[in-house]
Amino acid sequence: MNQENYIEQNITQALETNYMPYAMSVIISRAIPEIDGFKPAHRKLLYTMYKMNLITGSRTKSSNVVGQTMKLNPHGDMAIYETMVRLTKGNGALLHPFVDSKGNFGMQESRDMAFAAARYTEVKLDPICNDIFGDIDKNTVDFVDNYDGELQEPTLLPTAFPNILINPNQGIAVGMASNICSFNLNEVCQTTIAYLKDSECDLSKTLIAPDFSTGGQLVYNQAEMDEIYRTGRGSFKVRSKYRYDKKNNCIEIYEIPYTTAVEAIMDKIIELVKQGKIREIADLRDETDLSGLKLTIDLKRGTDPEKLMLRLFRQTPLEDSFSCNFNILIDGKPRVMGIREILKEWTTFRLSCIKRRLEFDLDKKSHRLHLLLGLEKILLDIDKAIKIIKDTEAESEVVPNLMAGFMIDSIQAEFIAEIKLRHLNKEYILKRLADIDQLKSEIADIQSTLASNLAMKKLIISELTALMKKYGKDRRTEIIQGEDAALPEVESFIEDYNVKLFLTEQGYVKKITLVSLRASSDQKLKEDDKMLCEWEGSNKNEVLFFSSKQNCYKMKVYDLPDTKASALGEYLPNLLGMEQDEKILYMVVTEKYEGFMLFAFENGKIAKVPLSSYETKTNRKKLANAFYEKVPVTDIRFLMQDTELMAMSDINKVLIFDTSKIPVKSTRSTQGVQVLTPKKGSILAKINALDEVAITDFDYYRTRNIPARGAYLKPEDAPGEQMTLL
Repeated sequence: MNQENYIEQNITQALETNYMPYAMSVIISRAIPEIDGFKPAHRKLLYTMYKMNLITGSRTKSSNVVGQTMKLNPHGDMAIYETMVRLTKGNGALLHPFVDSKGNFGMQESRDMAFAAARYTEVKLDPICNDIFGDIDKNTVDFVDNYDGELQEPTLLPTAFPNILINPNQGIAVGMASNICSFNLNEVCQTTIAYLKDSECDLSKTLIAPDFSTGGQLVYNQAEMDEIYRTGRGSFKVRSKYRYDKKNNCIEIYEIPYTTAVEAIMDKIIELVKQGKIREIADLRDETDLSGLKLTIDLKRGTDPEKLMLRLFRQTPLEDSFSCNFNILIDGKPRVMGIREILKEWTTFRLSCIKRRLEFDLDKKSHRLHLLLGLEKILLDIDKAIKIIKDTEAESEVVPNLMAGFMIDSIQAEFIAEIKLRHLNKEYILKRLADIDQLKSEIADIQSTLASNLAMKKLIISELTALMKKYGKDRRTEIIQGEDAALPEVESFIEDYNVKLFLTEQGYVKKITLVSLRASSDQKLKEDDKMLCEWEGSNKNEVLFFSSKQNCYKMKVYDLPDTKASALGEYLPNLLGMEQDEKILYMVVTEKYEGFMLFAFENGKIAKVPLSSYETKTNRKKLANAFYEKVPVTDIRFLMQDTELMAMSDINKVLIFDTSKIPVKSTRSTQGVQVLTPKKGSILAKINALDEVAITDFDYYRTRNIPARGAYLKPEDAPGEQMTLL
C-alpha cells in the first residue's frame, strides 16, 4: 500500500475526536429520557401532533403525522412510526397512552404480532395531552431551532404531573442505559403532594409499588423496594395471573409480566415438555383476540393446576424480573436517582414552568391594564380626543398629539388611535374600563403568588388533585407478599426416579430410566466410540464431569433429558460449553458428596481429595483447578471407602497399595504423595482395582509402605495371558 494513502494517528486521540461526540449524542439526544418523561423522539412526535391541532380535531392517518414529524426529526419514517406505536392506546405499552389510536398497533404482550402500516392506521392526541401541552404557549419552556433552522421545537414539555414516573421508559445509550418502571398516577400524584408538603415524608406510604399496563402480580419485598426508592437501582419480580377452567380442565393465563411476551412463554413451556421436565401438559395454544390476552394450557387428567403453575413460575417467564435503572438527563447530564431525588428535580422543573407561566400572564395583564388606564383618561373628554385626531394634518402626528393632549405614553396613544370611530362612545369605553378593577386584583394575586414559593407549591398541589380526578385509575398490577408470594424450591417440583448414566469416550452422556433399560439394554454408540463409565443414581442427584483441562463441570441429573439405549445421547461439549480441545475423562454421580476422588499422575504421585471439596453453596456450573495440572493424569476414580489398588508402570513394574496410606488433602489442586517410584525414564501407566485383573499372587506385589518401586510382573501374570480386564 502507498504510504500516502493513510495517516498514522494516536488511538486515544482518534477515539476522543471521532467516537466521543457520537457517544454523547446518543446519551443526550436519543436514548436517555429527561425530567419531563420523554426522549427527544417522543417529544418531537407529540409536539408535531399538537401543532397539527390533533388535540382537539379528529383523527388523521398515521402516515400524515409521520411525514410532518420529519420536519423536526431527521430519521426515517419507520423509526418515527415505531416511536408512535409505543405511545398509542392500541399497543398497550403505557398506563396512560398519549395517542388515541384506531387500527392495529400490535400488542405489548406479543413479540411477533406486527403492527399495521402507517397508511392504514389513524391517530390523534389523547385528552391527557391537555396537561402535557397546557402551558406551552405561555413561555413555560425554552424553544430551539430544528435541525435546518426553519422551525422551532421545545426542549422540554411542561407536564403538569411527574410523567417520568407514570409511564415506563427504556433506553440503551453508549456505556450506560436507562430502565424506568411505571407507577400508578394516583399514587404518584399523592406522593408528589406529600413531598411538596414535607420533603422528608415516607414515600412508601403513598407510592406503594410499580404498576404496569399489562397487570400481573408484583411479588412485594420491602427491602428490595426501599433500595429501588433510595438508589434508583434494583429489581423485583412480576408474576402472571391465571384462572383454572374446571369444566375444560385447562389453565387460562390472562395477564403476564411487562418484560416478557406470550411467544417467549410458549417457547419455554414447549422446551420443558420436549425435555420431559414437565409431563402434565397436554396442549398449549394462544387464544388472544380483541377481548384481550389468553394463553390456554390443557392439562392431563389428575393434574393439580396450582402445583403446575408454581413450577411454571419457577421455570418459565410466567414470572419475570424487572431491573430498575432510574437514569435521567438533568440539564444535559445523566444521573441515576432515587424517587425522592426525582421528585425534587421534577418539583424544581415544574416550579420553573409555573413561574414562567405566571410571569407571562402578569405581562399580558399588566399590558392590558396599562392600555385601559390610557383609555380611562380619554373618557374625561372624548370630544377632545376626536378633535385632536381631526385637527392633526399628518397621520404620523396623531400619536404624539394624543400623548401630549392626555399625558399618556406612546403605547396607550397607539391603542386609542386604533379604536374604531363607532367605539368612541361612553358605553363602549365604560364597558372596557369595568375590567380595570378585576385586572388589578388578578395582577395583585399573581404578584403575591410569584413572591411565595409556598403559594406556587399550593398551585401545583391543586393541579395534581384535579389531575387525579380526571385521569386517575385503579391499580392494574396486584401486590402479593408473604405466603402468597412464596415459591417452593425447584427440587420440590422434580420427579424422583432411579436412572443410570452412561459416559462414552467421545463425550456423549445418556440418562436412561431403569424401566427403559430393562426393556432394551443394547447401547447404541458411534462406530469408533466406546463406553467410558456408568453410574446408577437418582434423578435428583448431581453429576460431576472431570475434563482434560482440569475443570470440573457440575449439573443436576434432572437437567439431562431422559433418553433410550438406542439413542446416542447428549453431546457434552455443547451441553457444558467446553473448550474446543477439551475432553471429559471421568464422571461421578453423587447425592451427599461423600467419599473421595483419587487422581494418579504419570510421575507416580497420587492425590486423594474429598468429594466434598467440589460441593458449592451456590449453583456453580464449573470449577477450575479441579486437580493438579503440571503432570499428565493417568487415572481418575471415585472411592466411597479405602481399598487396595494396583499401580503399573509402562515397564511392567507393579505395586499393590492401600489407599488408606495416602493422606487426604482438601486442596483440589494438590499433587498428592509419591506412591510408585518409577524407574528413570518410565511412567505410571495405569491403575486397576484388584477385581479387574487376574493375578495369581497378590502378596508378591504388595507393599506395607509408600512410596515403593514395586516388582516386575511375573511371566504368568503378563498382559495378554492372565492379566486381562474382566
